[in-house]
Amino acid sequence: MNLPVVAVVGRPNVGKSTLINRIAGRDDAIVHEQRGVTRDRSYHSADWCGKHFMLVDTGGIEMSKDDAFQASIRLQAEIATHEADAIIFIVDGKTGMTSDDEDIAKLLKRSDTPVFLAVNKVDTPGSEQETYEFWNLGLGTPWPVSATHGNGTGDLLDEIVKELPDAEPEIDDGAIKVAVIGRPNAGKSSITNRLVGFERSIVSEVAGTTRDAIDTTVERDGQLYRFIDTAGLRRLGIINEDVEYYGFVRAMRAIDMCDVVLLIVDSQVGLTDQDQRIANYAKERGCAMVIILNKWDLMDDEYERNLLLDQIEDRMMFVGWAPVLRMSALTGKNVQKIWKNIDEVYQNYCREIPTSQLNKLLSELREFGHTVNKRGRTLRINYVTQTSTRPPGFTFFANHPDLVDDNFVRYIENRMRERFGLVGTPILLRFKSKA
Repeated sequence: MNLPVVAVVGRPNVGKSTLINRIAGRDDAIVHEQRGVTRDRSYHSADWCGKHFMLVDTGGIEMSKDDAFQASIRLQAEIATHEADAIIFIVDGKTGMTSDDEDIAKLLKRSDTPVFLAVNKVDTPGSEQETYEFWNLGLGTPWPVSATHGNGTGDLLDEIVKELPDAEPEIDDGAIKVAVIGRPNAGKSSITNRLVGFERSIVSEVAGTTRDAIDTTVERDGQLYRFIDTAGLRRLGIINEDVEYYGFVRAMRAIDMCDVVLLIVDSQVGLTDQDQRIANYAKERGCAMVIILNKWDLMDDEYERNLLLDQIEDRMMFVGWAPVLRMSALTGKNVQKIWKNIDEVYQNYCREIPTSQLNKLLSELREFGHTVNKRGRTLRINYVTQTSTRPPGFTFFANHPDLVDDNFVRYIENRMRERFGLVGTPILLRFKSKA
């Protein structure tokens, strides 16, 4: 489901991450007194009064010079006005209004996006006088809140959710939803165009997961495929670390909507941290995945090719079940193999394994496999059954499920993949008491 986006902007150390943790109900965002700590974790799901939305922390990028740092947060505010459905602008009630606050307010006022001014660190209820000077920013009512204690956050959220659009429902037409994800210039658009261009039966074009994206539905051999477009990251004409926050958000939106992720890696650039973050998020969301090494034809050096493959194997071990396809969008080499990969991983993503086959494997593991022994207790798995699909999920009933550790989970997963294949899809393993 495509969730509306609420961006949180403001100067460093005004409490953005603390407020996000308060709203999301988790400690996902890193909180630290040093400015510029927030870097990687920019996406947080939340809900209020039944309205689900995505929180985006635009937290500071650490810079060495103050003027560069100020330019950075102003740029983040500008990007937020383009990408968000609502903006929370946080200021510090203890510090008071600053020139940076005024600069950010000027940017935000140019946008049609609703802006909510949150005056943080008003820790004593009834101390609204700390908010009076912020009326001068011209952004309407300053809302006194305490991210640390939670005071005032409910009233603020009541107003925010009134302005948020409803989440876009999924279109259930039997199409396999495919998100084409990757860094700028990795070849996302070229690959999508190649795939769509090869198939003449374009069924429809529908509004995509971003405001300037169009999702294309294609019919091939009787099967519908909806390609979720994440292109358009360059629309501000600037690509730098600040903009990567919102490139990541666009990828997250697409992943939330898809069944299969095509992770496009630029072979010449190599695997990046953002590629790893996107892959990990797709795994957490339970998406099937194909890793595509684009521009493979431009890698002439055999040593460099092997180095990249080793890098993929080492740093993407957490999605080692995802097939890796080497191709060239420019020449079209191996592009057609993408269809076979999508079909295979989607079939495994939806696969149902009979309980009799699962328990036959379990019997063999009891006889020849290993188990866990701790403090005089021995783990025994009595029964297993599949409890979900998309992705496949399995519940194991045991005498002491608390003995299950990460090593044992990996052992079970590896044995299941050896027996049943399940290429390209994560699998969910749950261990419960036999009672």
